[in-house]
Amino acid sequence: MKRVLAGATLTAFIALPAFAALKQGDAAPGFTARASLAGKEFSYSLDEALKKGPVVVYFYPSAYTGGCNIEAHTFSENAAQFAAAGATVIGVSGDSIERLNAFSADPEYCAGKVAVASDADGAIAKSFDLSAKTAPAFNDTRGNPVDHLLIERTTFVVTPDHKIAATLSSAADKITPAQHVEKSLDVVKQLAAKK
Repeated sequence: MKRVLAGATLTAFIALPAFAALKQGDAAPGFTARASLAGKEFSYSLDEALKKGPVVVYFYPSAYTGGCNIEAHTFSENAAQFAAAGATVIGVSGDSIERLNAFSADPEYCAGKVAVASDADGAIAKSFDLSAKTAPAFNDTRGNPVDHLLIERTTFVVTPDHKIAATLSSAADKITPAQHVEKSLDVVKQLAAKK
């Protein structure tokens, strides 16, 4: 019951009106952040990642919450398809790097296949014109309190020239966390086909 209540609280909170996210054709801001892959912390740079090909930057509210767990798991299940299309994926949330170290290694979620970055002060989200709000009091699916900023669920596909090829928003587009993965994979496959 607590998990259902926490999920409903998070869903209602994230469904609040959001800022207008950057749109297709806009320039994507570069950023660096503390990140984790397979439980190992590293310094992530969007500029460096774009030198290798398109990047899917997906913002999500919080590790260890219903929709975010589904989204991370679905990205990890499709990691090989993103790589085959020449794209990389980075998740960004307000979680601490300690929470992300556990989340990135967890076989139920990122499974060591998807990197996740910490935006604890919301600066990266703000640079993409996303809202980051203080969470109402609730516990995550492990029973731990969520005490960080929640960023609205939005996915950007960024091309190597720093242009946004697609913006996918749960609020504006009425899509599920799993559909963020499906639709962003379609975009990177289309980009690969144009080469």
